[in-house]
Amino acid sequence: MFAVGCHPPMMVGSSTGAPAMMTAPNTLSAAERAAGWRLLFDGSTFDGWRGLGYDSVPSAHWKIENGAIKKVPTGQVARLPDGQPAAGGDLMTKDVFRDFELAWDWKIATAGNSGVKYNVSEELSIAQAPNHAALGFEYQLLDDSLSDDNQLPSHLAGALYDLIAPNASKRLMPVGQWNASRLVFRGNHGEHWLNGSKVVDFDLGTPRMDSLLAKSKYRRIPHFADRRTGHIVLQDHGDEVYFRNIKIRTLSTP
Repeated sequence: MFAVGCHPPMMVGSSTGAPAMMTAPNTLSAAERAAGWRLLFDGSTFDGWRGLGYDSVPSAHWKIENGAIKKVPTGQVARLPDGQPAAGGDLMTKDVFRDFELAWDWKIATAGNSGVKYNVSEELSIAQAPNHAALGFEYQLLDDSLSDDNQLPSHLAGALYDLIAPNASKRLMPVGQWNASRLVFRGNHGEHWLNGSKVVDFDLGTPRMDSLLAKSKYRRIPHFADRRTGHIVLQDHGDEVYFRNIKIRTLSTP
């Protein structure tokens, strides 16, 4: 049986976070419901999800197995130079979110690479990436030891991909074991949490962030970092990865 991830409370402006507690996978505790959390995955269906740029879920890429969303490994499909599938298979929430806290559990196969993207504009993604790959900020998911994308600190698990490396408080579970992740995106402020520790902290519109964006792979994408409501996306990078306990709550606008 899978170990259940545990999400510590998040304090954003006031003491409104639900207490961390052990619950069955893909369920909410009474405290979480009271704090405004809702499930994005019910453990058995893809209700609330579709492929980016498509009306339905790309079933060749994704399936539900043992109460988790599984990215089916696609080693034989045509790839782009960066490793993404040429046809695209990113899994996207139908709903869009602006100020929110997101929590999920994940585990990844040996040498695996994936991510959770947020603030994703479907229109911008389709216009800039013909393979239907999501364009947005990315919480990186990686086998830090064996993935071939482990050469840059800003590409390691927990990073704000290609922008900010995780800090020294990071604790990553061994490959094949569940990790618990959270991210906060409120106003211009963002946070990445991994297994109970805050590993990334950033603010849009600051000299630091502007400089990082100017050096990143996103620098040529028009309006990439403009504040906007966006989708949440589970990345199809071709490798096997599992997601469960995906839950979200709306935060008040700062």
